[in-house]
Amino acid sequence: MNFNSINFNEKLSKFDDLWSPKVIAEMNDYQFKTVKVQGDFVWHKHDETDEVFIVLEGELAIEFRDGKVELKAGEMFVVPKNTEHKPFAKTQASILLVEPKGVVNTGDIQSGQTAENDVWI
Repeated sequence: MNFNSINFNEKLSKFDDLWSPKVIAEMNDYQFKTVKVQGDFVWHKHDETDEVFIVLEGELAIEFRDGKVELKAGEMFVVPKNTEHKPFAKTQASILLVEPKGVVNTGDIQSGQTAENDVWI
Protein backbone atom coordinates (compact mmCIF):
# COMPACT_ATOMS: atom_id res chain seq x y z
CA MET A 1 0.00 0.00 0.00
CA ASN A 2 1.12 3.54 -0.80
CA PHE A 3 1.01 5.85 2.24
CA ASN A 4 1.52 9.12 0.32
CA SER A 5 -1.28 11.67 0.27
CA ILE A 6 -2.41 13.26 -2.98
CA ASN A 7 -1.93 17.02 -3.07
CA PHE A 8 -4.32 18.79 -5.44
CA ASN A 9 -2.07 21.83 -5.92
CA GLU A 10 0.94 19.64 -6.76
CA LYS A 11 -1.09 17.68 -9.32
CA LEU A 12 -2.57 20.84 -10.85
CA SER A 13 0.94 22.32 -11.25
CA LYS A 14 1.85 19.49 -13.66
CA PHE A 15 -0.29 20.70 -16.57
CA ASP A 16 -1.68 23.85 -18.19
CA ASP A 17 -4.10 22.58 -20.83
CA LEU A 18 -7.78 23.44 -20.38
CA TRP A 19 -10.79 21.12 -20.38
CA SER A 20 -8.52 18.06 -20.37
CA PRO A 21 -9.12 15.97 -17.20
CA LYS A 22 -6.15 14.20 -15.61
CA VAL A 23 -6.64 11.15 -13.39
CA ILE A 24 -5.08 11.42 -9.93
CA ALA A 25 -6.65 8.42 -8.16
CA GLU A 26 -9.00 5.49 -8.53
CA MET A 27 -11.47 3.98 -6.08
CA ASN A 28 -13.25 0.81 -7.16
CA ASP A 29 -14.37 1.68 -10.71
CA TYR A 30 -14.40 5.45 -10.12
CA GLN A 31 -11.73 7.94 -11.07
CA PHE A 32 -10.84 11.26 -9.44
CA LYS A 33 -9.80 13.75 -12.13
CA THR A 34 -8.38 17.25 -11.86
CA VAL A 35 -9.10 19.66 -14.67
CA LYS A 36 -8.44 23.31 -15.39
CA VAL A 37 -11.26 25.17 -17.11
CA GLN A 38 -11.84 28.58 -18.66
CA GLY A 39 -14.35 29.82 -21.19
CA ASP A 40 -17.21 27.79 -22.64
CA PHE A 41 -17.43 24.02 -22.87
CA VAL A 42 -19.79 22.14 -25.21
CA TRP A 43 -23.38 21.13 -24.51
CA HIS A 44 -23.35 17.42 -23.67
CA LYS A 45 -24.78 14.71 -21.43
CA HIS A 46 -23.70 11.41 -19.94
CA ASP A 47 -26.29 8.71 -20.58
CA GLU A 48 -24.97 6.18 -18.08
CA THR A 49 -23.70 8.16 -15.08
CA ASP A 50 -24.06 11.19 -12.86
CA GLU A 51 -21.15 13.66 -12.92
CA VAL A 52 -19.74 15.40 -9.83
CA PHE A 53 -18.07 18.83 -10.09
CA ILE A 54 -16.06 19.95 -7.03
CA VAL A 55 -14.56 23.43 -7.35
CA LEU A 56 -11.07 23.60 -5.86
CA GLU A 57 -10.15 27.12 -7.03
CA GLY A 58 -12.06 29.85 -8.81
CA GLU A 59 -15.68 29.77 -9.93
CA LEU A 60 -17.64 27.53 -12.30
CA ALA A 61 -21.11 27.86 -13.75
CA ILE A 62 -23.03 24.93 -15.17
CA GLU A 63 -25.81 25.87 -17.54
CA PHE A 64 -28.85 23.68 -18.12
CA ARG A 65 -31.61 24.11 -20.70
CA ASP A 66 -33.91 25.34 -17.91
CA GLY A 67 -31.52 27.08 -15.49
CA LYS A 68 -28.00 27.31 -14.15
CA VAL A 69 -25.94 26.69 -11.01
CA GLU A 70 -22.97 28.83 -9.97
CA LEU A 71 -20.23 27.27 -7.84
CA LYS A 72 -17.36 28.81 -5.87
CA ALA A 73 -14.25 27.19 -4.40
CA GLY A 74 -15.29 24.68 -1.76
CA GLU A 75 -18.66 23.91 -3.40
CA MET A 76 -19.86 20.95 -5.45
CA PHE A 77 -22.77 19.93 -7.64
CA VAL A 78 -23.98 16.59 -9.00
CA VAL A 79 -25.33 16.63 -12.55
CA PRO A 80 -27.78 13.72 -12.89
CA LYS A 81 -27.20 11.25 -15.71
CA ASN A 82 -28.85 12.01 -19.03
CA THR A 83 -29.04 15.74 -18.18
CA GLU A 84 -27.76 18.07 -20.88
CA HIS A 85 -25.38 20.66 -19.46
CA LYS A 86 -22.67 23.15 -20.42
CA PRO A 87 -19.98 24.17 -17.92
CA PHE A 88 -18.21 27.50 -18.28
CA ALA A 89 -15.83 29.70 -16.32
CA LYS A 90 -15.20 33.42 -16.86
CA THR A 91 -11.68 33.05 -15.45
CA GLN A 92 -9.56 29.96 -14.97
CA ALA A 93 -10.83 27.54 -12.33
CA SER A 94 -9.58 24.19 -11.04
CA ILE A 95 -12.09 21.39 -10.65
CA LEU A 96 -12.14 17.86 -9.26
CA LEU A 97 -14.39 15.45 -11.15
CA VAL A 98 -15.53 12.09 -9.78
CA GLU A 99 -16.88 9.67 -12.35
CA PRO A 100 -16.71 6.04 -13.45
CA LYS A 101 -13.61 4.91 -15.30
CA GLY A 102 -13.96 5.34 -19.06
CA VAL A 103 -16.24 8.39 -19.02
CA VAL A 104 -15.35 10.80 -21.84
CA ASN A 105 -15.39 14.50 -20.94
CA THR A 106 -17.78 15.45 -23.77
CA GLY A 107 -20.16 12.58 -23.03
CA ASP A 108 -22.44 11.81 -25.94
CA ILE A 109 -20.71 14.02 -28.54
CA GLN A 110 -17.33 14.36 -30.23
CA SER A 111 -15.91 17.85 -30.52
CA GLY A 112 -12.65 19.76 -30.57
CA GLN A 113 -12.89 19.73 -26.76
CA THR A 114 -13.04 15.94 -26.48
CA ALA A 115 -9.97 15.03 -24.41
CA GLU A 116 -7.89 11.89 -24.37
CA ASN A 117 -9.31 9.59 -21.71
CA ASP A 118 -7.55 7.90 -18.79
CA VAL A 119 -4.51 10.22 -18.69
CA TRP A 120 -2.75 9.91 -15.31
CA ILE A 121 -0.51 12.52 -13.69
